[in-house]
Amino acid sequence: MPDEMEFAELTGTAAGQTDANTPRGARDLEAVYDIPVTVSAVLGKATMQVNQLLKLGRGAVVELDRKLGEAIDIYVNNRLVARGEVVMVDDNRLGVTMTEIVKADRSG
Repeated sequence: MPDEMEFAELTGTAAGQTDANTPRGARDLEAVYDIPVTVSAVLGKATMQVNQLLKLGRGAVVELDRKLGEAIDIYVNNRLVARGEVVMVDDNRLGVTMTEIVKADRSG
């Protein structure tokens, strides 16, 4: 198992920068490092009619299609890329831990 410095040398540098010793493929990707992407974590989905939606008020509960403890879907730019679990980051912030990478279906 390489130590942190060896790992940084294998993958570029610890700050994500590349140099002349970085393989060409990694240097080619450098152009896209600053492109923003939208990451969404979907807890579940529900389908309802508009009249049901309009009846919702404060304190209403919308039942989702997931069970407690079931993995959530993680999307990048509206494409499913992984599944994961909700975690507490700070006292009042949530995060997501990826537990499974979803292989892309390139046939469509």
